[in-house]
Amino acid sequence: MCYVCVPRNHQQSKTLFPNIRNTSHKIRAELLIRSRSVDIWVVAHIGNSSCMSPRRSVTLKHIVKYEAPRNILVSWGKNKNNLILRWPWPAAESYPAVAEVCLRRDGHPSESWETRLTNVTINESMYQINAMNLMKDSVYQVKIRQRSNKCIEPLWSDWSSVVIVPAELEEKPEITTKIRRINGIREVTLTWRKDCSLETESFPSAPRPEGTSVGLAAPHYSRYRRLLKPKHMPSAAAVKGVTYNLSDTQSSHGCPCMNKKTKNTEGNNYTMYVSYSAVNISVFAKNDAGESPKAIVQVPAEPAEDLKICDNTSLKKKITRGTCLELYEAENAALSPKNVITLTARNKGHQTQVKDYIRYLYFEHTCDHRKPRTVKRCFFYQKEGVPIREPQDFLAYGETDTSVDLSWKAISYTDQRGFQTHYNLCRVKITSRDDKECFNISTSKVKYHLDKLTPSSEYIISLAAVTRVGEGPQATLTINTKTEKSFNVSLSFGLVVGFFLLSTMCTFIWRRIKDKIFPPVPKPVIPEFNPCRQETQVPERKETVDDLTLHHLDPGEKSNSEMAEVTTFTEHWNDGSNEEMQSEGSDSEGSINESLNPGSTRQALRSSREREVTEIEQVDTELAMLIYKNGLVFDMKAESP
Repeated sequence: MCYVCVPRNHQQSKTLFPNIRNTSHKIRAELLIRSRSVDIWVVAHIGNSSCMSPRRSVTLKHIVKYEAPRNILVSWGKNKNNLILRWPWPAAESYPAVAEVCLRRDGHPSESWETRLTNVTINESMYQINAMNLMKDSVYQVKIRQRSNKCIEPLWSDWSSVVIVPAELEEKPEITTKIRRINGIREVTLTWRKDCSLETESFPSAPRPEGTSVGLAAPHYSRYRRLLKPKHMPSAAAVKGVTYNLSDTQSSHGCPCMNKKTKNTEGNNYTMYVSYSAVNISVFAKNDAGESPKAIVQVPAEPAEDLKICDNTSLKKKITRGTCLELYEAENAALSPKNVITLTARNKGHQTQVKDYIRYLYFEHTCDHRKPRTVKRCFFYQKEGVPIREPQDFLAYGETDTSVDLSWKAISYTDQRGFQTHYNLCRVKITSRDDKECFNISTSKVKYHLDKLTPSSEYIISLAAVTRVGEGPQATLTINTKTEKSFNVSLSFGLVVGFFLLSTMCTFIWRRIKDKIFPPVPKPVIPEFNPCRQETQVPERKETVDDLTLHHLDPGEKSNSEMAEVTTFTEHWNDGSNEEMQSEGSDSEGSINESLNPGSTRQALRSSREREVTEIEQVDTELAMLIYKNGLVFDMKAESP
């Protein structure tokens, strides 16, 4: 048993603190003299014997010993590879302090502790120190002790308990989404990878360079570590567990059935129920060293191609508990959860935020078994007007003599200021102002083919958007139709010539084919039989005999040449008629003397010519009969010499 003796006054009176059974003891400050020097000693008793320590003369206010740091918070810095350590600052310890930090890598018990001495700063009633040049993808063991740097005799506090510092969460979670629609409710299931190991398959483990401490990394070692950066969360970041936090915009807007508090889970999936309106879901991971970047999952509003104009709403009615109205400002066709007005039974006063001439996408939700259900959605205007802007980029192209193509850009919802029903397109011929014609065009079209125009004319074309209230400003342009196309003479002549040549060629080819397939069948030539043939009238020629000498001709003295002529003529013209020729020869011989007179000579010549004509006609008839025989056609020209 020990007791401590502390004098209380100048008369060397002493105060005893008995019954101390440990090697340390705490004494309340009000029981001590702190402003002047006092002697302190310890007396120990063991049985009947005792011993006393040497006396120490001290001024207690010059000796300060802080408590060991507790509830240490760790986080990784954003800019540098520094580790931030924070712990509560007790009000009694109002002096600045110095801290000693010991670090070593977790899982390496054989490594020695690296000691760093640094000044402590005070930030929001917390002591804070920074440990620089550490590797964010490693796990560290940290312990701290502190002492005052202002008193004369400061004492080190006890060491804090060892704190495990996980690696930094550098990557945001990779989320996969699955949506299931259930009668106005959307069930959204989010899934992510909880953790994964470092990708070291392609690289051998990097040896730490000799002489490199646990806190400092050599340049080449740092580069190597960056090669091992994982795609997802490394296991070093999840060494003490990871919690995933989820939040959504529908909860923040205050709709019923939606819990405003952040949802936490330690698993790798979460299911939540949302309405048909647009919602953003944010997910981030959190460990003892900090938070990962947020992953934003955008769930757009449920598409509805047949979305119509609201016939009635609950804006002017009493909003019951469990009902939520949402109005999204629709600046364009893409609906996003920006500029949202949420009306519930508690905040119906926000109805004054609804503006005139602004298109809203109206949603009405109810709470169905703690799940938000969409019961109505439509387009809504609190007050409508006419468009304030004409269609933009109104252009004409592809002009012809009777038509032109037109194009333009649709007017935005902001400029429409009401529900657009159609476009009004008008054309006016400049030479005739009364000739005006207008067309109604669907709001879904941004192109139009205008036809039935007059060639070589000038037109003014106007286009305006029309709402249920009226027509907006017009976009106008002037066009000139082209001259009517004239007939091309050269082209026409070429077509005529080409047609003639083509028809001639086709006719020739057809005749050749027709002659081969369907040969012509000639009609037989039947000569006319005239029993009373008229004698050929041979014109008579008068002959004048100036001098006549008669000689007696002996038949036996005929020359051979004359006989040959007679014989040849007879064989050529009278084949098979020898008897007639012989009789005629005998007659001629018998009448030689008669032929010597002029009358008989003319008669003989005339008879000879008649016989020749008759024989030629007979030959022609025989040849015509030979051409047609038994229905066959013979090419006599080919056989003729």
